[in-house]
Amino acid sequence: MNHTCTRRRFLESSVLAVAGLVLTARSVPAQEQSAFSFVLLGDLHFDKLEHHDFAWLEKHHPGDIGQIRNYSRISADIMPRLFATVRETVAELNRSAETRVAFVLQVGDLVEGLCGSEALAVQQNRDALAFVREARLGVPFLFTKGNHDVTGDGAAEAFQQVFHPFLAEQTAGFTGDGKLTSANYAIEQGGALFCCFDAYDKQSLDWLEAALAKRTARHCFVVIHPPVVPYGARATWHLYSSAKDKSRRDKLLDLLGRQNAFVLGGHIHRFNSLVRSTPPGGKFAQLALSSVISSTDVKAKDLLSGTAEYNGDQIRVEPKHSPETEPQRRAVYDAERSFVNQFEYADLPGYAVVTVTANEVTAKIYSGISRELWRTVELSKLLFA
Repeated sequence: MNHTCTRRRFLESSVLAVAGLVLTARSVPAQEQSAFSFVLLGDLHFDKLEHHDFAWLEKHHPGDIGQIRNYSRISADIMPRLFATVRETVAELNRSAETRVAFVLQVGDLVEGLCGSEALAVQQNRDALAFVREARLGVPFLFTKGNHDVTGDGAAEAFQQVFHPFLAEQTAGFTGDGKLTSANYAIEQGGALFCCFDAYDKQSLDWLEAALAKRTARHCFVVIHPPVVPYGARATWHLYSSAKDKSRRDKLLDLLGRQNAFVLGGHIHRFNSLVRSTPPGGKFAQLALSSVISSTDVKAKDLLSGTAEYNGDQIRVEPKHSPETEPQRRAVYDAERSFVNQFEYADLPGYAVVTVTANEVTAKIYSGISRELWRTVELSKLLFA
């Protein structure tokens, strides 16, 4: 069962069951129209070496062993400091009613996966949630499903066993029912609808269409782990990128464009913001982050800015990535570039604070684990320029 839900801390509202709970048309109470913020985290890949059957890795994923060692180091050395920064940021923002933090939102790949058995995957997931709880962020912690969260023997079962109950608990203050049995779920906060989209379930597109059809909120956020619009060197890593999925991609683009959605994601491990038009007159904004922070001192690299940079040459930012597919990747950008109205790209991990008011959505991008502001992205102004 899938859920699209409304916040009920100060009100009672009815819901209609259509393939799960969906929003009902209603006026938005004054307390739900107030400004708020949320902290946005990119991919994390929480990991420990003991989460893995290395014999299984040597047999099935030998190329990932170096990555697993690196992510385990980052999880032990850097991630606690990142979450300490997030905790301090939440506390500071909560001093003002206009920036009060509703939740921390993570865009998928919370864990590394690739454990080798369901038992190890369950342990990895439990350890990740223990880490989140021990960070004492002071607000709910929400996330969407990433590919690594369900990669490896038993990973999909472990996601359902461990993460579904946690997300049900974290969304209970919004839904009022404490139930969640799918990675497709939605909440409403402060006049904004948030739809977390399971990019690895064939039924998700139908769920999203039904959820958005019931929308009454002023703003619409759709949280999808892989990009909807490609960017950077990995031009074929976006959702529904294969030729057989063209009709699905066309439908998704149309849905997002008609809703003027703000799409939040990750997967590529790079910063990106862009606006994409969808004929006959829609458009949506995309914001992507990475929170895989390899050191305490990170600087922005490979900056691209402006629609003139949105072309096949952007694959040069990772010259060693799949050189044999260069013609295909350039062709992707040749087909896509006429629809992209705004574009920015950088190799810079970090986190963001997104502030939502009745008329504006603004993202402040912070570098690494620091409180150093790198960019302010006025998403609503870009979208409606």
